[in-house]
Amino acid sequence: MERQMFKLLAQLNRLVLPSFTRGGLDILQAKKWQKAVLAWRYYVTCRSLD
Repeated sequence: MERQMFKLLAQLNRLVLPSFTRGGLDILQAKKWQKAVLAWRYYVTCRSLD
C-alpha cells in the first residue's frame, strides 16, 4: 500500500515539479527551494523503489 502511494507521488512529481537536471542546475549554486524540491524528489523516488 505504501509503495503504491509513493509510486503515485513519483508520477505526480514528474508531471508537476520542474526537472532541474535538464536545465543543467549546479547543486552548489542552487537556491534553498530548489534544494528542497530535489530532496523531495529523491525521497519519493527512493521510497517508490523499495
